[in-house]
Amino acid sequence: MQSFWPEALVVHRLDMATSGLVIMARSKEVQRSLSDSFASRTVEKLYAAIVAKDVQVLAERQWHKVDAPIMSDWERRPLQKVDFASGKPSLSLYRRHEDQTGVPSGCTKIWLRPVTGRTHQLRLHMSHIGHPILGDELYAPPSLASGSHRLMLHATELRFVHPILMHEILVNTPPQFDAA
Repeated sequence: MQSFWPEALVVHRLDMATSGLVIMARSKEVQRSLSDSFASRTVEKLYAAIVAKDVQVLAERQWHKVDAPIMSDWERRPLQKVDFASGKPSLSLYRRHEDQTGVPSGCTKIWLRPVTGRTHQLRLHMSHIGHPILGDELYAPPSLASGSHRLMLHATELRFVHPILMHEILVNTPPQFDAA
């Protein structure tokens, strides 16, 4: 980005293995405002993922919750872990994706909405409920981690109020999942 816009500033991050949208700012004031929007959870984020196992029991239009507190797993960094005694509150929503075309057998494409923004939250939450993300080398068993050449997690949509224009902006990019 900085080769095109040398003044570009990071607003938020994705896990290194996650593909998709990232917002950059071109001034300190806009960076601060957008960072505040992320911190106050007014930015809506939507991810697509391919997870292990068939999630047929889920209604396609109904959101389901994973409410499991997360903390660092100090002995196994960079891993995080669910810890109901000491973890920070962490909430993710998920539902079955409408289009299951091209999804490997025994897997399901889903939508994910992180309500909070903890490190590895979506990856850990899906693994915690028994649906690890295909290609996840940190939280999936080896057979699923090697089931794809990359992590099948994509930041597909961001909705936020532009700090200068003061109107809602929606940006999206469809995931390009090819599990081969």
